[in-house]
Amino acid sequence: MTPAINILKKNKCDFKVHKYDHDPACTNFGDEAVEKLGLDANQVYKTLLVELSPKELVVCVLPVSNTLSLKDVANSFDVKKAQMAQKDEAQKVTGYLLGGISPLGQKKLLRTILDESVRKFETIFISGGKRGLDIEVKVKDLETILKAKVAKVTA
Repeated sequence: MTPAINILKKNKCDFKVHKYDHDPACTNFGDEAVEKLGLDANQVYKTLLVELSPKELVVCVLPVSNTLSLKDVANSFDVKKAQMAQKDEAQKVTGYLLGGISPLGQKKLLRTILDESVRKFETIFISGGKRGLDIEVKVKDLETILKAKVAKVTA
């Protein structure tokens, strides 16, 4: 069990686990999940960490088929500028390895924003907390557990 799965169980949420064999040579983790699980790239979401200030990181959850708009993230959190978090910092803060960072079960609950495209789906696929593991989860459950706001964060 990963912390992400444990938090869903603790909150009595319905979810489905989807496993696949991760290719260690692959670094495009979201596309790999889409391909190996035979899913719609618009319904598979990646988790990115963004730095609003040297002391604050936030979590952005968006479709793997899209690019993050740092300008939209900054606007959503009422700051002048946002930048991608460093890889090592993202891993340290979340407790997960790159390619397996789940928005759920991180070391501490960070402010989280879900891209507005989640409104198109009842369920979405997110990382389960390790490479080769995705979780299909209800959008409303994700929003509740993460206390997430929903806004446009894609370019």
